[in-house]
Amino acid sequence: MTENTDRIHDLPSLRDALREFAEARDWRPYHTPKNLAMAMIVEAAELVEHFQWATPAESMALPPDKLLEVREEVADTLIYLIELADALGIDLIAAARDKIAKNAIKYPAPRREP
Repeated sequence: MTENTDRIHDLPSLRDALREFAEARDWRPYHTPKNLAMAMIVEAAELVEHFQWATPAESMALPPDKLLEVREEVADTLIYLIELADALGIDLIAAARDKIAKNAIKYPAPRREP
């Protein structure tokens, strides 16, 4: 049976689909913050592996087969990040918005002369 993914179009709908996916497989008891953070790091390491020893130029011009593999690792990492945020009750958009505002203060853009 194929999952109904047509309804996934934003972070809340992706989160809800991931909840349903995990619940249908009785995975929720294993989706603790510790386990999800560890799984996310494993996936991030698999993502980094694709760029190991590549030059900056090579990393910007991946062949189609390599780009597909990177795409899947990016998706895996995103999925675990969303599940981790869900387990901890973190609104990812609000957290990112707040972090951008904090970084704008910490790292102000240089003034440009007119």
